[in-house]
Amino acid sequence: MEVPKGFVVLKRRWVVERTFAWLGKSCRMAKDHEALIDTAENLVYEVMIRLMVRRLAKDPP
Repeated sequence: MEVPKGFVVLKRRWVVERTFAWLGKSCRMAKDHEALIDTAENLVYEVMIRLMVRRLAKDPP
């Protein structure tokens, strides 16, 4: 298999990058100071639920 040279766009990478950007907007998620993995996982759920609720609460266009 030949390795491409130069810039190559990876499939669906933007989805992951955008999700990390949303998580980074949360003050608590901007820095990783959690001692337990379970706590960090629950914070991810909290941030994503908050994002979904805000989007659902908006009036349709």
